[in-house]
Amino acid sequence: MRPPPLKDDCFAMPPGVDWTPVDVALTRLRDGLHTVVGSEVCTLSEVAGRILAADVIAPRSHPPFSNSAVDGYCFACADLPDTGIIELPLARGRASAGVAFDGRVPAGHALRILTGARLPGGVDTIVLEEDCTITPDRIAFRRGLKPGANMRPVGEDITAGDVIMTAGMRLRAQAAAALASTGVAQVSVYKRLRVGVLSTGDEVVTGGVADSSRIYDANRPMLLAQVAAWGCESVDLGHVRDDRAAVRQKLDAAVRQADLILTSGGASAGDEDHISAVLAESGGLQTWRIAVKPGRPLALALWAGVPVFGLPGNPVAAMVCTMIFARPAMGILGGEGWRLPETYQVPAGFSKRKKPGRREYLRARLRSGMAEIFASEGSGRVSGLAWAEGLVELPDGAVQVAPGDMVTYLPFSGM
Repeated sequence: MRPPPLKDDCFAMPPGVDWTPVDVALTRLRDGLHTVVGSEVCTLSEVAGRILAADVIAPRSHPPFSNSAVDGYCFACADLPDTGIIELPLARGRASAGVAFDGRVPAGHALRILTGARLPGGVDTIVLEEDCTITPDRIAFRRGLKPGANMRPVGEDITAGDVIMTAGMRLRAQAAAALASTGVAQVSVYKRLRVGVLSTGDEVVTGGVADSSRIYDANRPMLLAQVAAWGCESVDLGHVRDDRAAVRQKLDAAVRQADLILTSGGASAGDEDHISAVLAESGGLQTWRIAVKPGRPLALALWAGVPVFGLPGNPVAAMVCTMIFARPAMGILGGEGWRLPETYQVPAGFSKRKKPGRREYLRARLRSGMAEIFASEGSGRVSGLAWAEGLVELPDGAVQVAPGDMVTYLPFSGM
């Protein structure tokens, strides 16, 4: 069962908005979108990277019974004599992991117990083997143990009936341990968001030999790889030339394969910007002139109910807009909820003077605890994308950064 479709005006900006600040654009995205994918069941071996579609209730406590945390001897703490050195007779038998002691330990006695073994009746405390003097029928140890020492009580970690994981949580492989330990064998997760990536432009070559007037397509493989890294299903929609009929046919085919479409190039208002022109014909185009560098034009629309993000054509701008705007939107559409990139305050290892008016994102990486930035800010410098490990975010207002000043760093791994 699929959620309801998005509203036709989900990308509409308030009247009078011209240059849109980054925070306003992000708020509009957050408020206008909702989950569009259905759910499915997966086993624990498949949970890594998946997003929970429903809360998980623990059917069993963990640990399910009180057990020993050590190899040693168990007894009732209240039965200990009030002496410095304690001697206790040993009861016959032992308790080991998976083999419970049959019966109850007599008052004033100790019983051999191994790590993981269920505590028998009549005991509540364990002394470590290495803290004891042991004979065939007795043990001796110094006083000082508190009641409950060296044992794990039932439900110490998780109690049956607890909500152990909540809907919208992105699961890591480690989550399988908590799920399995309480008896959960499968969970309900959202289907992977299908993100289609389409390149445009007569100047772009997708294979073979590029002549002197054309360039190789860098955006599509980059975005397909990034989408997959974020746990979505990447759908290669190929390349389309600068022809409105061809663009229309590509979009018509794309909505049958994808829950979200990313296009690169043709998103502005020039003669050959056919993506924005075709989207405008559908009546739902919203061209956001965002006060961001690199970026600015971001075309958003619904095509047959499927959201389309028309990204800039320059690779750096396309990637920055994908990370800052499309990634949080993917979280909502895919059931994860609104998730902004992780940010850290780190000292700058560079100098930079910035004018007011636009938020800027600089390709950066950390070295010796300081952020260094790529030598060029050009949006076509794809080598800087491979060089960088994150972005430095400079605020909307005027800024003058000197080495050692604190700046905001967004690691790619935190997106």
